[in-house]
Amino acid sequence: MVKLRVRDKESIQDAVRRFRKLVEHSGVKKEMRRREYYEKPSDAARRARRRAERRAKMNRTMS
Repeated sequence: MVKLRVRDKESIQDAVRRFRKLVEHSGVKKEMRRREYYEKPSDAARRARRRAERRAKMNRTMS
């Protein structure tokens, strides 16, 4: 959960900008997009496996 306290003499635009930054850094936006639609467990596992394969391939080429 992201909490933001508006500082003294802080404009609303500055507070909104800080709030957006906090939301982005906390991962709330990413999690919300991920949960927007139902993903079958088999599809999630396939996506994770492909991501791991790409990571392993990149590590092999870097070494």
